[in-house]
Amino acid sequence: MIKGNQQFVAALAQFDTPTVANAIEMFGIRDRTEGYVRGGIRACFPELPPIAGFAATITLRGSFPKPPGLEGTSLEAQVELFASLPGSPVVIMEDVDVPPVSAAFGELMCSTYQAFGAQGLITNGWGRDLPQIRKRQFPVFTSGDCCSHGHSHLLSLGLPVNLYGLAVRQGDVIHADANGVLLVPLEIASELPEVARRLVLAEQVALDFVATGSKDRNQLREARKEMFRQLEVLEAEVRGQRRQRGNG
Repeated sequence: MIKGNQQFVAALAQFDTPTVANAIEMFGIRDRTEGYVRGGIRACFPELPPIAGFAATITLRGSFPKPPGLEGTSLEAQVELFASLPGSPVVIMEDVDVPPVSAAFGELMCSTYQAFGAQGLITNGWGRDLPQIRKRQFPVFTSGDCCSHGHSHLLSLGLPVNLYGLAVRQGDVIHADANGVLLVPLEIASELPEVARRLVLAEQVALDFVATGSKDRNQLREARKEMFRQLEVLEAEVRGQRRQRGNG
Protein backbone atom coordinates (compact mmCIF):
# COMPACT_ATOMS: atom_id res chain seq x y z
CA MET A 1 0.00 0.00 0.00
CA ILE A 2 1.25 3.48 -0.88
CA LYS A 3 2.03 5.85 1.93
CA GLY A 4 -0.56 8.60 2.17
CA ASN A 5 -2.68 6.87 -0.52
CA GLN A 6 -6.08 8.55 -0.43
CA GLN A 7 -4.79 11.82 0.97
CA PHE A 8 -2.36 12.54 -1.84
CA VAL A 9 -4.77 11.29 -4.49
CA ALA A 10 -7.38 13.78 -3.31
CA ALA A 11 -4.71 16.48 -3.40
CA LEU A 12 -3.76 15.59 -6.99
CA ALA A 13 -7.36 16.04 -8.10
CA GLN A 14 -7.07 19.74 -7.25
CA PHE A 15 -4.78 20.22 -10.27
CA ASP A 16 -5.41 19.79 -13.98
CA THR A 17 -3.68 17.02 -15.88
CA PRO A 18 -1.18 19.28 -17.72
CA THR A 19 0.03 20.61 -14.36
CA VAL A 20 0.46 17.09 -12.98
CA ALA A 21 2.27 16.06 -16.17
CA ASN A 22 4.63 19.03 -15.78
CA ALA A 23 5.22 18.11 -12.15
CA ILE A 24 6.18 14.55 -13.15
CA GLU A 25 8.68 15.96 -15.66
CA MET A 26 10.50 17.69 -12.79
CA PHE A 27 11.63 14.30 -11.47
CA GLY A 28 13.21 13.18 -14.73
CA ILE A 29 12.21 9.55 -14.25
CA ARG A 30 10.59 8.91 -17.64
CA ASP A 31 10.63 10.35 -21.14
CA ARG A 32 8.29 13.28 -21.72
CA THR A 33 6.47 11.36 -24.44
CA GLU A 34 5.55 8.48 -22.13
CA GLY A 35 2.93 7.91 -19.45
CA TYR A 36 -0.23 9.25 -21.05
CA VAL A 37 -2.88 8.24 -23.58
CA ARG A 38 -1.82 9.68 -26.94
CA GLY A 39 -5.21 10.51 -28.37
CA GLY A 40 -8.20 8.34 -29.15
CA ILE A 41 -9.94 8.82 -25.79
CA ARG A 42 -11.93 11.94 -24.92
CA ALA A 43 -13.68 13.26 -21.84
CA CYS A 44 -17.40 12.92 -22.52
CA PHE A 45 -18.14 15.64 -19.96
CA PRO A 46 -15.19 18.06 -20.18
CA GLU A 47 -16.86 20.50 -17.80
CA LEU A 48 -16.34 18.11 -14.87
CA PRO A 49 -13.27 18.59 -12.63
CA PRO A 50 -10.19 16.34 -12.75
CA ILE A 51 -10.32 12.87 -11.26
CA ALA A 52 -7.56 10.90 -9.56
CA GLY A 53 -7.61 7.41 -8.13
CA PHE A 54 -6.33 3.86 -8.29
CA ALA A 55 -6.87 1.77 -11.41
CA ALA A 56 -9.43 -1.04 -11.25
CA THR A 57 -8.71 -2.88 -14.49
CA ILE A 58 -11.25 -4.73 -16.62
CA THR A 59 -11.26 -6.29 -20.10
CA LEU A 60 -14.38 -7.05 -22.15
CA ARG A 61 -15.61 -7.56 -25.68
CA GLY A 62 -18.92 -7.33 -27.55
CA SER A 63 -18.29 -8.79 -30.98
CA PHE A 64 -19.72 -12.26 -30.29
CA PRO A 65 -21.71 -14.08 -27.58
CA LYS A 66 -19.94 -15.39 -24.52
CA PRO A 67 -18.54 -18.82 -25.44
CA PRO A 68 -20.05 -21.83 -23.63
CA GLY A 69 -18.08 -22.63 -20.51
CA LEU A 70 -16.61 -19.15 -20.16
CA GLU A 71 -17.43 -18.11 -16.63
CA GLY A 72 -16.89 -14.40 -17.22
CA THR A 73 -17.16 -11.86 -14.42
CA SER A 74 -20.10 -10.12 -12.81
CA LEU A 75 -20.78 -6.53 -11.85
CA GLU A 76 -20.70 -7.68 -8.22
CA ALA A 77 -17.19 -9.07 -8.74
CA GLN A 78 -16.12 -5.78 -10.26
CA VAL A 79 -17.10 -3.71 -7.24
CA GLU A 80 -15.51 -6.31 -4.96
CA LEU A 81 -12.31 -5.56 -6.86
CA PHE A 82 -12.49 -1.98 -5.58
CA ALA A 83 -11.95 -3.15 -2.00
CA SER A 84 -8.45 -4.40 -2.80
CA LEU A 85 -7.29 -0.90 -3.75
CA PRO A 86 -5.64 1.53 -1.30
CA GLY A 87 -8.06 4.33 -2.17
CA SER A 88 -10.81 5.49 -4.52
CA PRO A 89 -10.93 3.51 -7.77
CA VAL A 90 -10.94 4.71 -11.35
CA VAL A 91 -12.32 2.00 -13.62
CA ILE A 92 -9.95 1.32 -16.52
CA MET A 93 -11.74 -0.77 -19.13
CA GLU A 94 -10.09 -2.25 -22.22
CA ASP A 95 -12.38 -3.28 -25.05
CA VAL A 96 -10.41 -5.98 -26.85
CA ASP A 97 -12.48 -5.54 -30.02
CA VAL A 98 -10.48 -3.30 -32.35
CA PRO A 99 -12.32 -1.34 -33.52
CA PRO A 100 -15.19 -1.58 -31.01
CA VAL A 101 -18.51 -2.92 -32.23
CA SER A 102 -20.78 -1.95 -29.33
CA ALA A 103 -21.03 0.04 -26.11
CA ALA A 104 -18.77 -1.11 -23.28
CA PHE A 105 -20.81 0.58 -20.55
CA GLY A 106 -24.09 2.31 -19.80
CA GLU A 107 -26.06 3.93 -17.02
CA LEU A 108 -26.44 0.81 -14.86
CA MET A 109 -22.73 0.05 -14.78
CA CYS A 110 -21.72 3.67 -14.15
CA SER A 111 -24.30 4.24 -11.43
CA THR A 112 -23.09 1.06 -9.70
CA TYR A 113 -19.45 2.08 -9.98
CA GLN A 114 -20.29 5.50 -8.58
CA ALA A 115 -22.29 4.03 -5.69
CA PHE A 116 -19.27 1.92 -4.72
CA GLY A 117 -16.88 4.85 -4.70
CA ALA A 118 -15.42 5.02 -8.22
CA GLN A 119 -14.22 8.43 -9.33
CA GLY A 120 -14.80 7.75 -13.01
CA LEU A 121 -14.41 5.35 -15.94
CA ILE A 122 -11.86 5.37 -18.76
CA THR A 123 -12.09 3.07 -21.77
CA ASN A 124 -10.79 2.69 -25.30
CA GLY A 125 -14.28 1.44 -26.13
CA TRP A 126 -17.62 3.14 -26.63
CA GLY A 127 -20.32 4.17 -24.19
CA ARG A 128 -24.06 4.76 -24.15
CA ASP A 129 -26.70 6.38 -21.90
CA LEU A 130 -24.47 9.44 -21.83
CA PRO A 131 -27.23 11.97 -21.00
CA GLN A 132 -28.24 9.90 -17.96
CA ILE A 133 -24.62 9.50 -16.86
CA ARG A 134 -24.02 13.24 -17.26
CA LYS A 135 -26.90 13.89 -14.84
CA ARG A 136 -25.08 11.74 -12.30
CA GLN A 137 -21.94 13.87 -12.74
CA PHE A 138 -19.91 10.71 -13.22
CA PRO A 139 -16.82 11.34 -15.40
CA VAL A 140 -16.41 8.96 -18.32
CA PHE A 141 -13.73 8.93 -21.02
CA THR A 142 -14.34 7.03 -24.25
CA SER A 143 -13.36 6.69 -27.90
CA GLY A 144 -16.97 7.13 -29.03
CA ASP A 145 -20.61 6.27 -28.39
CA CYS A 146 -23.02 3.58 -29.54
CA CYS A 147 -26.67 2.76 -28.89
CA SER A 148 -26.23 -1.04 -28.50
CA HIS A 149 -24.29 -3.15 -26.00
CA GLY A 150 -23.92 -5.93 -28.58
CA HIS A 151 -22.80 -9.20 -26.99
CA SER A 152 -20.84 -7.41 -24.27
CA HIS A 153 -19.27 -9.71 -21.70
CA LEU A 154 -16.40 -9.25 -19.28
CA LEU A 155 -13.24 -11.28 -19.74
CA SER A 156 -10.97 -10.41 -16.83
CA LEU A 157 -10.61 -8.37 -13.65
CA GLY A 158 -7.41 -7.00 -12.15
CA LEU A 159 -5.13 -7.87 -15.07
CA PRO A 160 -3.01 -5.36 -17.04
CA VAL A 161 -4.85 -3.48 -19.79
CA ASN A 162 -3.79 -1.39 -22.76
CA LEU A 163 -5.27 1.97 -23.75
CA TYR A 164 -3.83 3.04 -27.11
CA GLY A 165 -0.36 1.95 -26.10
CA LEU A 166 -0.53 2.97 -22.44
CA ALA A 167 -0.16 -0.09 -20.19
CA VAL A 168 -2.16 0.21 -16.96
CA ARG A 169 -1.97 -2.25 -14.07
CA GLN A 170 -4.32 -2.83 -11.20
CA GLY A 171 -3.57 -0.26 -8.49
CA ASP A 172 -1.74 2.24 -10.73
CA VAL A 173 -2.48 5.88 -9.98
CA ILE A 174 -4.51 7.58 -12.71
CA HIS A 175 -5.21 11.28 -13.24
CA ALA A 176 -7.59 12.49 -15.95
CA ASP A 177 -9.59 15.50 -17.11
CA ALA A 178 -10.62 17.24 -20.32
CA ASN A 179 -6.95 17.48 -21.34
CA GLY A 180 -6.30 13.73 -21.29
CA VAL A 181 -5.46 10.64 -19.26
CA LEU A 182 -2.20 10.39 -17.30
CA LEU A 183 -0.44 7.53 -15.52
CA VAL A 184 1.18 8.79 -12.31
CA PRO A 185 4.40 7.00 -11.25
CA LEU A 186 3.77 5.35 -7.89
CA GLU A 187 7.21 6.13 -6.52
CA ILE A 188 6.69 9.90 -6.67
CA ALA A 189 2.93 10.18 -6.38
CA SER A 190 2.91 11.40 -2.78
CA GLU A 191 5.38 14.19 -3.64
CA LEU A 192 3.51 15.52 -6.66
CA PRO A 193 0.87 17.76 -5.00
CA GLU A 194 3.50 20.05 -3.47
CA VAL A 195 5.52 20.16 -6.69
CA ALA A 196 2.35 20.93 -8.66
CA ARG A 197 1.48 23.73 -6.24
CA ARG A 198 4.86 25.37 -6.75
CA LEU A 199 4.59 24.96 -10.51
CA VAL A 200 1.31 26.86 -10.48
CA LEU A 201 2.90 29.66 -8.46
CA ALA A 202 5.81 29.92 -10.88
CA GLU A 203 3.56 30.08 -13.94
CA GLN A 204 1.40 32.67 -12.20
CA VAL A 205 4.27 35.16 -12.45
CA ALA A 206 3.91 35.28 -16.24
CA LEU A 207 0.13 35.09 -16.10
CA ASP A 208 -0.03 38.03 -13.70
CA PHE A 209 1.98 40.16 -16.11
CA VAL A 210 -0.28 39.24 -19.03
CA ALA A 211 -3.30 40.17 -16.93
CA THR A 212 -1.98 43.75 -16.52
CA GLY A 213 -2.63 44.41 -20.20
CA SER A 214 0.88 45.82 -20.64
CA LYS A 215 2.43 45.60 -24.13
CA ASP A 216 5.96 46.10 -22.80
CA ARG A 217 8.01 43.26 -24.26
CA ASN A 218 10.88 43.88 -21.87
CA GLN A 219 8.56 43.41 -18.90
CA LEU A 220 7.19 40.28 -20.53
CA ARG A 221 10.74 38.99 -20.92
CA GLU A 222 11.49 39.70 -17.27
CA ALA A 223 8.30 38.00 -16.10
CA ARG A 224 9.08 34.90 -18.14
CA LYS A 225 12.68 34.97 -16.94
CA GLU A 226 11.51 34.93 -13.33
CA MET A 227 9.04 32.14 -14.06
CA PHE A 228 11.77 29.96 -15.59
CA ARG A 229 14.12 30.79 -12.71
CA GLN A 230 11.57 29.49 -10.22
CA LEU A 231 11.00 26.37 -12.32
CA GLU A 232 14.73 25.68 -12.51
CA VAL A 233 15.06 26.07 -8.74
CA LEU A 234 12.16 23.69 -8.21
CA GLU A 235 13.58 21.07 -10.58
CA ALA A 236 16.99 21.28 -8.93
CA GLU A 237 15.43 20.80 -5.49
CA VAL A 238 13.32 17.86 -6.60
CA ARG A 239 16.17 16.02 -8.28
CA GLY A 240 18.60 16.86 -5.49
CA GLN A 241 16.28 15.38 -2.89
CA ARG A 242 15.92 12.20 -4.94
CA ARG A 243 19.68 11.87 -5.25
CA GLN A 244 20.04 12.22 -1.49
CA ARG A 245 17.56 9.38 -1.04
CA GLY A 246 19.42 7.29 -3.62
CA ASN A 247 16.52 7.29 -6.10
CA GLY A 248 18.10 9.04 -9.03
